[in-house]
Amino acid sequence: MKDTTGARRPQHFHYCLNTSTIRRPGLSPMDALDIAARAGYDGIEPWIRELDQHIASGGSLDEYRRKAADLGLEIVNVIAFIEWAVDDDTARENGWREARRNMEMCRRIGCGHLAAPPYGAADSATLDLTDVAARYRELLDLGSDYGVKPILEFWWMSKKLKRLSEAVFVAIECGHPDASVLADIFHMYRGGSSWEGLRMLSPEALGMVHLNDYPGSPAKDTLTDADRVFPGDGAAPLGRILRDLYGLGYRGFLSLELFNKEYEKMDASSVAREGLAKMKAQVQETLAG
Repeated sequence: MKDTTGARRPQHFHYCLNTSTIRRPGLSPMDALDIAARAGYDGIEPWIRELDQHIASGGSLDEYRRKAADLGLEIVNVIAFIEWAVDDDTARENGWREARRNMEMCRRIGCGHLAAPPYGAADSATLDLTDVAARYRELLDLGSDYGVKPILEFWWMSKKLKRLSEAVFVAIECGHPDASVLADIFHMYRGGSSWEGLRMLSPEALGMVHLNDYPGSPAKDTLTDADRVFPGDGAAPLGRILRDLYGLGYRGFLSLELFNKEYEKMDASSVAREGLAKMKAQVQETLAG
């Protein structure tokens, strides 16, 4: 039956550009804002190291925040590398100091989320996920002082916290209402996560989705992050993934995060535009009607 109410159908998802996708020598965080806005993204996902370089070059966080706002871009999440999950007490204490610094930067640019991958702990096969859960809760408590919610990220190369199921365990076990996980398509595939796991989540438990694709060959265990490709150009079951995300009620950001060396030979603006077009095409093909 035709909808005669005049109401617009809610947008399926929002689209974000992770700045790794367009990283180039000489391209500043301010340039990345322009590229994302011109391409038509709703938000941007910068890295702490890029913001540090911006400050070192004489820029300010305030001008970054103002420019993003002027361009209509939401600063969705910041990619950070904090040793919050490690067993070593000294390293972890240093990690808390870095967390405070990073969270203050997030507050200054008006960003409410910070990625929390298992940085520094990826090589530890003895890492106890119950201990990690307690540390994640501490990180979340710290974030509340800054208005920042750390999103738990799992990495395919980690010995522990490499699968969605492990991240969900940590998020549940920590017992904090702001706990959420970051699901990255490449990390899920390469780390051996089940696609079925996405359907077990709620929209609130899914803090962010990194949308990308991977080639069908060579063999999975030989792939690296540099092998990521545009959504739809690989073998990932993106139709199923997007249907499941939509079905569970997720209407958040799909962020394009790529590290492909071939794309680095292309103009950054062209990569941003093509990436957004291919994300939208996948959503349209999957959810049309």
